[in-house]
Amino acid sequence: MRKNNQYYTRRIHRFLGVFIGIQFLFWTVSGLYFSWTDIDEIHGDHFHQDHMMHLTANNLVDPSSLDSTLEVANLELRFVNHQPYYWINQEKLFHAQTGEARGEITEEEAKQIAMIYIKGDFGIESAEYLTETGSHHEYRGRPLPAWAIHFDHPEKLTAYIDAKSGNFERVRHRNWRWFDFLWMFHTMDYAGRDNFNNLLLRAFSLFGLATIVSGFTLFFMTTKKSKK
Repeated sequence: MRKNNQYYTRRIHRFLGVFIGIQFLFWTVSGLYFSWTDIDEIHGDHFHQDHMMHLTANNLVDPSSLDSTLEVANLELRFVNHQPYYWINQEKLFHAQTGEARGEITEEEAKQIAMIYIKGDFGIESAEYLTETGSHHEYRGRPLPAWAIHFDHPEKLTAYIDAKSGNFERVRHRNWRWFDFLWMFHTMDYAGRDNFNNLLLRAFSLFGLATIVSGFTLFFMTTKKSKK
């Protein structure tokens, strides 16, 4: 009976080891990469300007005088290309000194904004207008439409500007993309990369626990047999 139990336990252990071994390898490789990288560098902080200098916001108009039909639920004073603007209700932009409403940020303005926020004198290769992004896109989950400003840089540097608010949203580069790719394997969210509570990850976690338990069981079985 002992022999039969050991035989079946060994078969289960070997099957589980082969089944989840590749995923264990992905977890280990991605974990090593995460532990050996600087998260601030991955975020691209070294590409950002250290200090942003804007003009003094004087002679601002009263927000209540902008539009009589506008019900203000949220108001933020922000600088777009060094000019003060009211960003109202997360959808409308008004010049804070003239009160004029404005449309979306143009391509040329988006380039200027990107140059303001990115440190270094890099040339711009191209600009891309985004109206939608997939679940694996590096700008996923951020405000749309947006401008993607691609710089002439060895790390394929890209800055993203919100086309409605003129806000500098994100900077992406080669190391961040490697991080994001490995993060997908680490979370096992192959549909969108960011869901850490998906069923596949939970299932493999249980299989991993079963593999460990079967390994300990084999250890104690073989140890008792050797002593006997």
